[in-house]
Order: sequence, then structure tokens, then C-alpha cells
Amino acid sequence: MELIKQKIKKNWIFFLIVALMFLADRVSKNYIINFFLTFGSDSYYFNSFLNFVLLWNTGMAFGILESDSYIYHMFSFLIFLVIVFLVIWLLRSSNRLEKVSIALIIGGAVGNWFDRIVYNAVPDFIDVHYLDFHWFVFNVSDIIITLGILLLLLNDLIFKKNVK
Repeated sequence: MELIKQKIKKNWIFFLIVALMFLADRVSKNYIINFFLTFGSDSYYFNSFLNFVLLWNTGMAFGILESDSYIYHMFSFLIFLVIVFLVIWLLRSSNRLEKVSIALIIGGAVGNWFDRIVYNAVPDFIDVHYLDFHWFVFNVSDIIITLGILLLLLNDLIFKKNVK
């Protein structure tokens, strides 16, 4: 038990980042859901490159493998647990940039996982487009996860020494 307390004290900033990313995701999703419920619209034109639309994603990343089945949700929960335990294990030997990157990934993943538990779907609402080309609709958690992955790649490409 003492070892766990030491790990928490040593990594308090990691837990703070996870909590702040989860909070940012919850605030953004609650705002968007309430906005669309209040105004009864299904899309909001922001500018020529950005719309807000509320889509409920029952699939995995970008709506792949869309399903409402209980087995699918339990399987995704098990995958989530395995990933969280692997990330915690990786933290034992990570440098600070890796810890921040992993904290971002976990914070975003927890945000989307929370939605799957509460809503059985993830609310996606950011629609980036140019003329008739629309990127996948995504949310703040997706941005946070992507930023964490990019930081991990940056860390590996720039700061890690080549091992031969």
C-alpha cells in the first residue's frame, strides 16, 4: 500500500492532467448536447471550415464497427481495461514527455469510455470541412488523444537515441 501511495505522489501531475482532460471533454460535450437540445437543431454553421453537428457514434474510432449490442460494449470495455493497465505499466519507465503524452491519451480515452457507459454511444460534434470535403466528425477527447499520440511520436523521433 505504501508503494502505491509513493507512486501517486510521484505522478500527481499525471493524475491532474488526466482529470483536467476528462473535465474539458465533459464540459464540451455537455455544452453541445444542451445546445442542440435547447435549440432543436441538428447542425450549427460556425464558419466556412467548421460546423457543429451532434452525431452519436456507437462504433469504434470514426464509427467503424458500429453496433448497439451488449457484447460489443463489454468487449470494448475489456479492451479499454487492458489498454489502461498497459499504459500504467509503461509509466514505470517513462520520461516526463511520455508521461504527459500517456496522461493525455488516458484522459481522452476515459472521456469517450464514460460516454459509452452513460449514453451507449459517444457524442461527436466537430465537423471540419473544405468545400464539399468533410473530415470525420470528432470530439474534444479525440483531439486530446491525437495530441497525446503526436507527442509520443515526437518524443520517439526527436528525443530518443537510436538503438542499434
